[in-house]
Amino acid sequence: MSDPRTPTLDGIWLGLDLGTQSARCVAVDGTGQVLAAAARPLTGHREGRRHEQDPQEWWTSLSAACREVLEGIDARRVRGLALDGTSGTILLADDRGTPLTPGLMYDDGRADTQAAAVNDAGAAVWQELGYRSMQASWALPKLRWLLDHEPAAAAPGTRLLHQVDLMAWNLAGRQVPADASHALKTGYHLIEERWPQEVMGALGVPEGLLPEVVRPGTALGTVCAEAADATGIPPGTAIIAGMTDGCAAQIGAGALAPGAWNSVLGTTLVLKGTSPHLVRDPAGVVYCHRGPGERWLPGGASSSGAGVISQYFHSENLDVLTAQAAALDPDAVAYPLVSTGGERFPFRAPDAEPFIIGEVTGRAAEFHAYLLGLACLERLCFDYLDLLGAPVDGPLTLTGGGARNRYWCGLRADVLGRPVRLPEQAEGAIGMAVLAATSSGVGIEDAAAAMVRIDAEIQPSPDRTARYIPLYLRFLDELTARGWLDHAVADHARRRAAQ
Repeated sequence: MSDPRTPTLDGIWLGLDLGTQSARCVAVDGTGQVLAAAARPLTGHREGRRHEQDPQEWWTSLSAACREVLEGIDARRVRGLALDGTSGTILLADDRGTPLTPGLMYDDGRADTQAAAVNDAGAAVWQELGYRSMQASWALPKLRWLLDHEPAAAAPGTRLLHQVDLMAWNLAGRQVPADASHALKTGYHLIEERWPQEVMGALGVPEGLLPEVVRPGTALGTVCAEAADATGIPPGTAIIAGMTDGCAAQIGAGALAPGAWNSVLGTTLVLKGTSPHLVRDPAGVVYCHRGPGERWLPGGASSSGAGVISQYFHSENLDVLTAQAAALDPDAVAYPLVSTGGERFPFRAPDAEPFIIGEVTGRAAEFHAYLLGLACLERLCFDYLDLLGAPVDGPLTLTGGGARNRYWCGLRADVLGRPVRLPEQAEGAIGMAVLAATSSGVGIEDAAAAMVRIDAEIQPSPDRTARYIPLYLRFLDELTARGWLDHAVADHARRRAAQ
């Protein structure tokens, strides 16, 4: 007979996700089975470097997705929920939670001038926190832009809200604290766990504008009656502080043990890992979120990735091309840069551009060169993280659209020389359901172990790993010769390859 004092995952947990194109809700039980899922589209407006969405649409779309999910399950078993959103998306609202501005989206780049002021005022703090400087798309420069251009910013009672803060306010029927993950790009001091008032004062940010902040996984409140009517979520359901979308996907992949990493291969490559300590990067290409408990979640986002496949092979049958490429297995390596604005991780090089090393004859050989180049770049990411002192030798999960190509996953395992795991599902909404389940008293690692299902594990071939190391070294030589990769980073990567 089980001990009634032992926490259990009995019940249903909701994960709510606000992406760029849709609002999504999933219902997951304590074994990781997805009982129901639904999504509703979101629309945005882009003009030049500006990208905005209507905050009211976030709520109507999310509510509709929740209602569909709750119609298909036993709502009486729902115990808790958590939300994730796009990192750096903010708005201003009044003291009743009514939006006063559009949502300035995660990639809105209008705040160039303000970013310079933010980096001047906060240089010492940003250095201490390990990310060195803020980009124009980060939340604090955009907040400073709103203060410069929006009359509502000076009105009594005005609040700065992150995207999920507004949704949590609507769910609880009152303002609740923000989570430290979304507050990172607003300048929250993750070490001292406070707003750096000396920086905010220098920037003219009113103290009352900023929300209270708590760590992810903290109980924020419960669903109120009005929100229950709108969403179908039972009143009294626990609301748990969530994380940004990238961190949510990491939780959904189960990459939570020290040294564990989730490699997300979409249009670009994004790595998210777990460390017992803050990882500082003098170059500013890696930065850390603060996770549930005492974890730090270092990560970096490349400008290279699977987007090269849609760029160069959009009219091809990729299944046929993959089979042909696998049969050839040639030695050419292509640098898979997607962006026209240079590289940002694992090195910063605004002038970087694509290249191919070796001869390619035919489309299949060229295709394979890009698959292999991505695997080499991924290995360089881990070599760079190791140089920074991040633990990198834990379990590695592969997610994102690129992980659907099993040959590519195997090639990545071979180049890395380490096993890779493929979760059945790894998305932000799943991660938020896992985080919500911690409200039962179960730790985040235990919740993930119970709820994240692994579909397959691919072991590397030692012979193929040995074959690819010289190709990786040629890749390093080319990056170094072009002046993009620092010699110290390349030397560290070579030493690791020789081990």
